[in-house]
Amino acid sequence: MIAIDTNIVVRYLAGDHPEQSARARSIIDGQLVFIAVTVALESEWVLRSAYGYSRIQSVHALRAFCGLPTVNVEDADCVSDALDLMEKSMDFGDALHLARTAQCSGFITFDRKFVKAAQAAGFNQVSEA
Repeated sequence: MIAIDTNIVVRYLAGDHPEQSARARSIIDGQLVFIAVTVALESEWVLRSAYGYSRIQSVHALRAFCGLPTVNVEDADCVSDALDLMEKSMDFGDALHLARTAQCSGFITFDRKFVKAAQAAGFNQVSEA
């Protein structure tokens, strides 16, 4: 298994560069690949910020990608939970924070928007500092 970087994931999903997108497809479709949580996070950000994907389009693209038979995702359950929260209007980074800290008794932040989104999703242990 080989680990791949964000640019490989994005080229595979966006298909915007004839040569690199074809190489990304060949790599991903031809062997087992590993996606770190940080690559998933960065890929989601690039899809929205550079490619204009909506939040929901990003969720669908990442779910489809992570579901490919050759793709192994680090802490796949956590990433899946974060994508679920993202569908409920939460930022993917914030959703990953919650999913990765589920064993903690609380989560404190200065980010009021995060607190509201987390509480709306049922995470009442998130509070403002």
